[in-house]
Amino acid sequence: MSLEPVQLVGGTGSPYTQKMVALLRYRRIPYSITWGQPETTCEALGVEAPKPTFMPTFFFEEGGEVTAHCDSTPIIRRLEAEHAGRSVLPEDLALAFIDYLIEDFADEWCTKYMFHYRWHFATDADNAGTKLPLSMDVSMPQSQFQQFKDFISQRQIERLWVVGSNEETAPIIDASYRRFLGAMEAHLANQPFMLGRRPGAGDFGLFGQLSQLVGFDPTSREIAHAVAPRTVGWVDRMPDGSGLMPEDSDWFAIEDQPASLRGLLEEIGRVYTPAQLANAQAVMAQEKTWECEIDGARWHQRTFPYQAKCLQWTRDQYGQLSAADRARVDALIAGTGIEPMLQGVK
Repeated sequence: MSLEPVQLVGGTGSPYTQKMVALLRYRRIPYSITWGQPETTCEALGVEAPKPTFMPTFFFEEGGEVTAHCDSTPIIRRLEAEHAGRSVLPEDLALAFIDYLIEDFADEWCTKYMFHYRWHFATDADNAGTKLPLSMDVSMPQSQFQQFKDFISQRQIERLWVVGSNEETAPIIDASYRRFLGAMEAHLANQPFMLGRRPGAGDFGLFGQLSQLVGFDPTSREIAHAVAPRTVGWVDRMPDGSGLMPEDSDWFAIEDQPASLRGLLEEIGRVYTPAQLANAQAVMAQEKTWECEIDGARWHQRTFPYQAKCLQWTRDQYGQLSAADRARVDALIAGTGIEPMLQGVK
């Protein structure tokens, strides 16, 4: 069971914190958030911190013992099991798979946009270096603030190569971000959420990243305001969906989705598929880095075992579908470039 209210710790500049707080509000689940460092809270509670520890970290009670968790995708499923109503997971399993795919893309690829724009450009890095420490403590002494700013800026800028952001890949990331915004813009002209008139987990995943890209970081914000006004409006509305009154009919069947959904799926196939396959191959070969061609250019970054798990989990979700539902999914994603991620699933 979960603690009442649900307890979590996170940061205003954390896309995953924004994702989960918006989801809790939409689902009308009582929550109590502490703005701060998860490690500090874990230590104060005498709870073992997750490895690795990310924002937000949730605290659940299991058999009288409090445990800490920070992977948003399984936390969403846990909240579904423990709190009835206003689900963010479609009952139609084929549609639920598409929602899962969108959430995974948001969490694992769209975060590259966020990290790149936040730390690649000097103006943006200065903005983030200033705001992030103060979001933890607005009354922080000036000397401590400057130390914190220097520390976090240096650490994050040095980590850019880890997620694949460098001078060579910067044009790929920028082009992908602009195509992604274009796809969002076209799709939102047809319906208010990715899969109909109610938000799925994928919507909250996308919102988490866009909350930063549109609302925090100057360069990505300027791009979004110039080319994607509907998306900017969507981001403004997503933090609190508690007033929405969702009905089952608000999910649109795969067969009834507008053609604009393909724009988002095609971007997933264009950039995320090759990255996931190359990373998984590197994990199997126990290689510390991987390299492949993405969008016609060379991409090189550190290998992430976690993202190989994400690929396997996506394949597991697909593998659990009935033959009929797989056929429905296959019809939707045909020609998008997503298919190679699912090849070989029995």
